[in-house]
Amino acid sequence: MLPSARFAALGLALPTPPKAVAAYIPACRTGNLLYVSGQLPFDSGKLLATGPVPSAVTVDAAKAAARQCGLNALAIIADTLSAGGGGGLQGLDRVARVVRLGVFVCSDAGFIQQPQVANGASELMEQVFGEAGRHARAAVGSIALPLGATVEVEVLVEVTG
Repeated sequence: MLPSARFAALGLALPTPPKAVAAYIPACRTGNLLYVSGQLPFDSGKLLATGPVPSAVTVDAAKAAARQCGLNALAIIADTLSAGGGGGLQGLDRVARVVRLGVFVCSDAGFIQQPQVANGASELMEQVFGEAGRHARAAVGSIALPLGATVEVEVLVEVTG
């Protein structure tokens, strides 16, 4: 099954691709690699989660926020890889494999469940891309993230064509 069909079967909708919030671009392609800049858990222009885990945000809420970061990354991938730009699920079909995720979690001192939070984005990639969605990953604790976000996710994919 194509990634676009899997995505639709999951009942998901691509969000509007988030714009850069500073001096960078949302994605950069070199050769057959597409690097997606770190994505925050924006939904309809608002952050889903702010502050550290677990004192301000539960592990489950942070995992959901990581999933939203993944959805935002997929929106950028689809937009970048769609014929003529402009988005559309067909851009996801040009992903040969998800290579790596970098997941950063705003964490209280002593918090060690960053991998469980990161699973929100990792599981989404596997659901959408199947075996090609299995990837290498770093799940890192941080004292603070941009705009006070609880989680940030960067994505590296191999593309075709």
